[in-house]
Order: sequence, then structure tokens, then C-alpha cells
Amino acid sequence: MTTFDTLGALKDREATARRLLEASAKHSFDPDKELDWDAPWEDGKWFWPPELVSLYDTPMWRRMPEEQRHLLARLEGAALASLGIWFEIILMQLLTRHIYDKKLTSDHVRYALTEIADECRHSMMFARVVKKAGVEPYPVSRLHHNLARVLKTVSTTPGSFTATLLGEEILDWMQRLVFPDERVQTLVRGVTRIHVVEEARHVRYAREELRRQMKTAPRWELELTRITSGEAARVFSVAFVNPRVYTDAGLDRSEALAQVRASAHRREVMRTGAKRLTDFLDEIGLLRGAGRRLWRSSGLLG
Repeated sequence: MTTFDTLGALKDREATARRLLEASAKHSFDPDKELDWDAPWEDGKWFWPPELVSLYDTPMWRRMPEEQRHLLARLEGAALASLGIWFEIILMQLLTRHIYDKKLTSDHVRYALTEIADECRHSMMFARVVKKAGVEPYPVSRLHHNLARVLKTVSTTPGSFTATLLGEEILDWMQRLVFPDERVQTLVRGVTRIHVVEEARHVRYAREELRRQMKTAPRWELELTRITSGEAARVFSVAFVNPRVYTDAGLDRSEALAQVRASAHRREVMRTGAKRLTDFLDEIGLLRGAGRRLWRSSGLLG
């Protein structure tokens, strides 16, 4: 019997996994071999597009010399790569929890293991580009680190896939702007290209499974997921920029944070980056009640 939701018929779980496995076989990359890690950085090129730098188009940005703008872009790129590693480690643990009770010979489990292998390569790739940039990694705050520890332990299955999409889709939107941008360092463009191609499969897997969970999970689990996903959105939006980048760039941290919070451009970047995700979550019934209010407070939902 075919099951339907607000977006139409749900795809067969095994059929979805088989298609994703076929795509993985054709379009998977080894970053150590695919990218030229020995090439020097290119003079005058950005490490992150200026329009995606948190302070872009603020009074502080307009006062900054070009060299300092480039430095801040390099530091924010490294901070985002560090955030990506933190998030992917969480994701790998959520995926192993998801498949723990599943049929181990199924294509659904096989694809989850394939995705975990992808995420291992991504994390090593991000760490390598941070090291090559000559920047120390930027860990999230101790509070957020420990909140994630709780999430990994108590997350519902739909909550796990919602968190997966939260971490993947906003960064994916940004990276789709990075890899075709010839103003950006060639190595950074190569890193983002690999991540975008492989993450497209991860997003499809998470979206299909989340739709299925929203149709089959008990009501208490759905209500809990709405609350926890809203709180995850609030934490993620705060963690998205590590305040240490401003100090390391020679800026006044308090003033920088205040200008980022007041920046209409930054709000638009974050909401635009999240819109495809929030539209999807709204359509499947996840953005309701107190959870929706938390999403609004995160600044990711217009």
C-alpha cells in the first residue's frame, strides 16, 4: 500500500537507497587525490566570498582595509569548516543509532554506511584545508558542545534527520555559491564542489526518511521533534559564526557581534540559505506551535 503525505507518494525506502548507492558509485571523490594540496595559495583571491562574510556591508566592514577583509574571510572559512567537522561527527553518530536496529543487509543500511564513509572523508578534508590555511581550528562553545552531546543521546529518529538537514542545507546553499566563484581560492572551490556533489545524496536520504517518520511516528515523538528541532535551529544559528574570528582579525569582538546582529544583509543571507529547508519542514508539518516560535527566534525563519 502506497503511503502519501502533503508532498505526494512516499518513495520506497529500499528503492531510494538503491538509487543513492548507484549515484555514490558514480560520483564519489577521494579529496586526497582529487585536489592539489601542494599548490600555493593564490595572491589576491578570497578564502570565502565577501558577500557571505558575516560583517559584509556593515559600517565596520566599510572601515576595514582590504587586507583585513581577506583575513576575516579566511578565518570565517576556517571557522565554518570547523563547524562542519563538529556537525558531521554528530551526524555520523545519529546515523549509526538510526541503523542499529535495522536489517543489516538492507540497502537502506548499506547507504547509511556509505554516507558515514562520505562524512569521514569530508571531515578529514575540512581539517586539512584549515591546517593548510595556517589557522587553528575553531571549536564551538563548551555549552553547545555539551548540548550536542545530549542531542546525540536523546534525539528522536525524526529529530535526528531534521538536525541532519539543518546542518547540511544552509551550508550547502552557501557552498553552491562558492565553487563556481572565480574570486575564491581554487582549493577552497574544489573542497566545496566535492562537498556539494556528495551532500546532495545525503539531503535526499534525510528528506525521504524524515517524510516517512512524520507519517509513522507517534504524536508525542512528533511534538518533541518540533521543540528539539527549533532549539537546534537556535543553537546552530548562534554557532554559525565563532566570535573568536573577530578578535583574531584584530577587531573589537563586542562591536562586531552587535553589527552582525543589526545587519539586514546577514539576516537575509541566513534566511535565504535556510528557506528551502524551512519551506520543506513547513510542508511536512514540522514548523508548528512552540517549535515554530523557536525557529523564528533563531532568525532562520522569516
